[in-house]
Amino acid sequence: MSIATAPADADHALIERCLTGDNAAWEQVVRLHSRRVYNLCLRFTGRPQDAEDLSQEVFLRLYRNLARYRAESGNFITWLTALTRNLLIDHYRRSRNDRRTDALDDKAEAAWPATTGTGGAGLDHLVWGREAQEYIQRALCRLSPELREVVILRDLQDMDYKSIAAALALPEGTVKSRINRGRIEMARLLRATLGTSVPSVKDPASAKGVQP
Repeated sequence: MSIATAPADADHALIERCLTGDNAAWEQVVRLHSRRVYNLCLRFTGRPQDAEDLSQEVFLRLYRNLARYRAESGNFITWLTALTRNLLIDHYRRSRNDRRTDALDDKAEAAWPATTGTGGAGLDHLVWGREAQEYIQRALCRLSPELREVVILRDLQDMDYKSIAAALALPEGTVKSRINRGRIEMARLLRATLGTSVPSVKDPASAKGVQP
């Protein structure tokens, strides 16, 4: 669902109440946005415990920075997504050594065959069972951070290109290009594991006006 004006106005009113010390308004902000934040953290990290810890850290950082939000500068969800994304990137950098250790452990698992599938498939076009969802998460975690974040925001969080560009402070053309590259890489990884069960469905919008 695209970000709408009415929810944006409601968010702005809640923030105004929070800034006056209204605890009930803050609880409502958390209730309204906790699932989105948690899902974004989970998809990015692939670890439920990390996602829970990071979600709490997001809302702690949000509470401390509420006074900096300006409705005229953009939608609250876009602003919250940018805040969450920045925290996730910080976490990614801090946990780099842990990931190197995990990579050594992964060598004991079945290796993913290297294939060269082509074509980008939007994840919203596919219907998956529980097992395939696990493969999707594994594939997401193998994407570079810049590709992973745009695929998550577009295909799993259903944000439009303009909102993603605002959240990531990137040109819209770059966002479309990264989404297309991310989908191609996701399709390659999924085909390597699931074979021909992954259709090749191109998103025409992502192929237009792209820039490297």
